[in-house]
Amino acid sequence: MKLWGGRYDVDVDELMERFNASLPFDHRLWEADIEGSRAWAEGLHRAGLLTAEELETLLRGLDHVADEWRSGRFEVKPSDEDIHTAVERRLHELVGEVAGKLHTGRSRNDQVATDERLYLRAELDRLDAGLRELQAALVEQAERHVELIMPGYTHLQQAQPIRYGHWVLSYFWMFQRDRERLADARKRVNVLPLGAGALAGHSLGVDRRFLAERLGFDAVSPNSLDAVGDRDVLLEVLSWAAILGVHASRLAEDLILYASREFGFVRLDPRYTTGSSLMPQKANPDALELTRGKSGRLIGNLVALLVVLKGLPSAYNKDLQEDKEPLFDTLDTLRLLLPVLTGVVSTLQPQPERMRAALDTATLATDLADYLVRRGVPFRRAHHLVGRAVAEAERRGLPLHRLPLEAFRAISPLFEADLYEVFDAEQAVNARASEGGTADAALRAQIEAARRVLAGK
Repeated sequence: MKLWGGRYDVDVDELMERFNASLPFDHRLWEADIEGSRAWAEGLHRAGLLTAEELETLLRGLDHVADEWRSGRFEVKPSDEDIHTAVERRLHELVGEVAGKLHTGRSRNDQVATDERLYLRAELDRLDAGLRELQAALVEQAERHVELIMPGYTHLQQAQPIRYGHWVLSYFWMFQRDRERLADARKRVNVLPLGAGALAGHSLGVDRRFLAERLGFDAVSPNSLDAVGDRDVLLEVLSWAAILGVHASRLAEDLILYASREFGFVRLDPRYTTGSSLMPQKANPDALELTRGKSGRLIGNLVALLVVLKGLPSAYNKDLQEDKEPLFDTLDTLRLLLPVLTGVVSTLQPQPERMRAALDTATLATDLADYLVRRGVPFRRAHHLVGRAVAEAERRGLPLHRLPLEAFRAISPLFEADLYEVFDAEQAVNARASEGGTADAALRAQIEAARRVLAGK
């Protein structure tokens, strides 16, 4: 019998049954649904709507249903529209008519909103832990290779020399912002909709503050109409995941380039690559390419839910059933992506010789401009003069540091023989000792700051 069957004297079309059903994907909410039902039963008892014996019967029955789900013995019936229907139907089979009292004052509208938040809390905590492990792997990678210098890029063109650890930690701080966004979103996840009923609240005296305390929520939703239609927290989580996916994709793209034969800056552990079905020599960076590709999936899930919600009137509408599949897909994707990316990072093998060999002395042109600035030349003028020197070196087919002194002095008499001291990558890197810079001391301070973040200090 349908929970709502009294209104109907005909059976629902078979295709409509399948179209309407959500159990094939919302079954994963079983634990949250049962936990919420336990709390609601206790709330009904406190309101004088269940006797102590009835409460004990319901709780014992819910424990049995939970055991069946946990062990894989729960038998789904064709009439089970969703997880709520399935749990209540089985509870009725186990304890009889008293099961019908469990839904007193409660709607599937506030029930599903509560289930989603209970489920999300645990999932977000697991994902936060996974993201922290990725950050820890980045810090370890940076700390192991503090001395290593590589070209830094803008526009994918060599720009200035930097420390390898400085590049690595640039992603640490991206992922730290992701963790901060996640913590902020979790605050809004932890607001209880239960007790909002279908849209107008309930009239039976169940204490929502008790329910919130019982289920570990920080607050109750202040408006029942909003509570049953609110999916902002899901949008926030999907938005967070999309931003995280973009950051992961950028890291993947850097590593795909750096692992190529043309760059050769890093070697990937073969456990995170795959071979070619035709070309025996290939070791394809598939873990990274999939990370890059799945960012599109994460973005798509956010867009899908935004489009579902954008035209809805207030309160609950059946369209909201479409919130779960994009959410579950995003959570599943990240649950697999994060440990794989952590494995890639923790096993990275940087190649110092290739990084050093790739450094073009033209990346020290800014240092040469600073050389003139220290002699009183305005920076814009210094930039222009060094630009002329770079152009002259290119015209002669020479690296910048091989351009003769007379050529420099023809551009400006302020160039003297000590200008060649500028062409030292180690010196140039260590000159950038400002907080957050790439100098040895600045990088070590940055590593310490990252360690404090990981320790929660």
